[in-house]
Amino acid sequence: MSEMNFDNIDSIQLDILREIGNIGAGNATTALSQLINRRIDMGIPKVNISEFNELSEVLGGAENQIVGILLSVEGEINGMMMFVLETASAHNLINILMEKEIDNFDEFSEMDLSALSEIGNIITGAYLSSLSALTNLRIVASVPYMAIDMAGAILSVPAIEFGKIGDKALLIQTDFGEGKESVFGYFILIPDMKSYEKILNSLGIWG
Repeated sequence: MSEMNFDNIDSIQLDILREIGNIGAGNATTALSQLINRRIDMGIPKVNISEFNELSEVLGGAENQIVGILLSVEGEINGMMMFVLETASAHNLINILMEKEIDNFDEFSEMDLSALSEIGNIITGAYLSSLSALTNLRIVASVPYMAIDMAGAILSVPAIEFGKIGDKALLIQTDFGEGKESVFGYFILIPDMKSYEKILNSLGIWG
């Protein structure tokens, strides 16, 4: 069996990774819907394998301010996961959760920041739980770390660590809601290549 890398991944394996992304995003949307106690319609997620050095451009440019929730993943899968929100989407989420005016873009309060951190915790936890259930692999997540900063600065943290592993990540772009209440989010899954092999092998696709 050859060692997996993104240069020899075939279309079937990529489709499986995309479906995993779809299922994870759907589970996260359900968790978010329960949190804010209202139905949320989710658009069809866009799932791609992206060059890590291109991620900041996908997120609006290196100087675009974003909210990033980063956690490390251990157990039978090792790596990192990040959930990213554009600042406007973060405000929309807080306004919905806190029942504020949807056009309120005041600076985040301490309570807002705490709520954002908890939202990130719940959403990433729901995503990883669905991945664990789907693959029957044990996944242990660290306590999430949240930051509000430019995309380039936030991505530099996993980039330093991820540079030891590879140069690509699984990027899942999804949108929740519609109109003024739209929320655009990005899941960035960064397992090492051995973990990708375990994920695909658990589904009978690799090995």
